[in-house]
Amino acid sequence: MTIFNCRSCDAPLSTTFVNLYSSPLANSLLSQEQLCKPEAHYPLHVMVCSQCYLVQVTEKSSPEDIFKDYLYFSSYSPSWLAHCKKYAQEMMDLCALDNTKKVVEIACNDGYLLQYFKEEGIPVLGIEPAENVALVAKEKGIDVFTDFFSDETASLWAQQGHQADLIAAKNVLAHVPHINSFVQGIKILLKPEGIVTIEFPHLLKLFQEGQFDTIYHEHFFYLSLNVVRNIFKAHGLSIFDVKELPTHGGSLRIYGCHEGNRAREISENVQDIIKKENDFGLTNIDTYKNFPDVVKKIKTDFLSFLVDEVQKGKTIMAYGAPAKGNTFLNYCGVKADFIGATVDKNPHKQNKFLPGSYIPIFDEEYIKKNQPHYVLILPWNLKKEIAEQLAYIREWGGKFVTAIPTLEVF
Repeated sequence: MTIFNCRSCDAPLSTTFVNLYSSPLANSLLSQEQLCKPEAHYPLHVMVCSQCYLVQVTEKSSPEDIFKDYLYFSSYSPSWLAHCKKYAQEMMDLCALDNTKKVVEIACNDGYLLQYFKEEGIPVLGIEPAENVALVAKEKGIDVFTDFFSDETASLWAQQGHQADLIAAKNVLAHVPHINSFVQGIKILLKPEGIVTIEFPHLLKLFQEGQFDTIYHEHFFYLSLNVVRNIFKAHGLSIFDVKELPTHGGSLRIYGCHEGNRAREISENVQDIIKKENDFGLTNIDTYKNFPDVVKKIKTDFLSFLVDEVQKGKTIMAYGAPAKGNTFLNYCGVKADFIGATVDKNPHKQNKFLPGSYIPIFDEEYIKKNQPHYVLILPWNLKKEIAEQLAYIREWGGKFVTAIPTLEVF
């Protein structure tokens, strides 16, 4: 039996959080030609460290494979853009940003966030390893380094004069296989009085709402505030505030600075969230052993619904082609014979196929033309936005379905 060690503290891992078995890379959509070729699958086994309580995948796929032709473009979600614009305004005030300051975003994607700082004349720099996505940011006039962030690359950029007054990292901390190198890189690139903000899906919410579909190879870690605070402390950084956010099914935004920065007092919010985590049992290894039963119930409830409705002759399509949807469909074993198609606003995803399930992806007109009885919303975190966008399915009696945290037909 292979023994895996924790990627943070190096302790042996012995407790399974959940095993989703073998699955393809969740963002690796397929072309028509690729349907005739073998598709790579990788173990998706998640364990928790009994020493530091970091939840992590055991086998890591290559970041180069994941990001070489990345198809996630942040700017296709209006609600996410609104979230980022609001954040930019808040940080301009908190950090007194002007044209003498610099904002660096790690994993800047297509420039969805930095564009708002740039509009105000604030110097910005993006770091994005996916070249095809970085190109879109560059077309917006944003300077982008196409490389992976680490202590080594951060040292190089700091020597070149790119230290930041504000470092932003939205939904990237879970994506880096070497978390200590990443946090040390932040320490290096952050100016002495600078601030770093990091957003990540909250492990507590994953537990409470059975969000197992947020587990995929691209996410190496599933994070609590307690774990992140300890990693920050090990690298000379302090978390002075934290906010709970509704994004991605429930996230945290942490505010960090160099230890010893007296300008930043530690907010009561930090201890409040730590208490929530402790009260739930996130520092008790036995808590983690119950999650597989939650996951199995979500799967069986959804499959029962699906089989019953298909036997009645009902047609089911999906909305979206998110990574979380691919984890969900592959764990449930659902293929294109049960869900005939999905639609997505992102033209880079259209006319491709979901990995593993081979469900074809079309534009939204496909739903209007075929009028399915049900539309399964795969990005359930955006269900309100999507239900409003597709409200016209009510005209033919169509209904929406979400499977997480519990099966809901509405």
